[in-house]
Amino acid sequence: MPAYNAEKTLERTVKDFPPNFVNKIILVDDGSNDRTVAIAKRLNLTVFEHSNNLGYGGNQKTCYWEALKDHPDVVVMIHPDYQYDSSRIVELVTPILTGDYDMMFGNRIRTRQEALSGGMPFIKYALNRLFCIGENIVLGANFSEYFSGMRAYSSRLLKNVPFQRFSNDFVFDQQMMICAYARGFKISQIDIPVRYFSEASSIQFVKGTKFLLQTLFLLARYLLHKMEFVRDPLFTSRYAHTE
Repeated sequence: MPAYNAEKTLERTVKDFPPNFVNKIILVDDGSNDRTVAIAKRLNLTVFEHSNNLGYGGNQKTCYWEALKDHPDVVVMIHPDYQYDSSRIVELVTPILTGDYDMMFGNRIRTRQEALSGGMPFIKYALNRLFCIGENIVLGANFSEYFSGMRAYSSRLLKNVPFQRFSNDFVFDQQMMICAYARGFKISQIDIPVRYFSEASSIQFVKGTKFLLQTLFLLARYLLHKMEFVRDPLFTSRYAHTE
């Protein structure tokens, strides 16, 4: 769990984890100024603390680096802000455990009515749909969203995707997704509820704008690679891609 000022929602997120299924819970605190670390330790989580705020991507780098030391079969990343239904972890990771997929994520976008009634602001819904269409066209995929904060990865994927070279910013998730897809890893999704509320974290306007611009640049970079105008090592395939 990449955490930053999550004291109000952390315990609810952890309590919804399926009992006797999760082997270890790692929380990486990215310089919070609230009681996130104290609550995490009270819940007996394995806690790592950044002395300075590295950013969302930098937080995840520590999460995966520390998780891989335990040689896991699957690593689940979930935001501790209770936006994502952690009770669905079994459903999320089963296709990876059976070897059918290398990455799974929670999809919140089934219908516009469901997304908006779940509290998703219309502007976020609209941008989510717009970028989803664009990314599907560029990748040649058919995913329902790309902005999910609930994801699961096989250890094989994490060992072969160079996530330590990725951005420390919010575009990190997009780099993981596109790089994994370009390298031939199999990706799928499960449907999860939409939960937006006042205590949940939300990307600010300036950072959100930067994230969208970085995503556009990443897609352009991948498109140039895909059309063989350039050979980008970030997207060099390690496995034959299969649908």
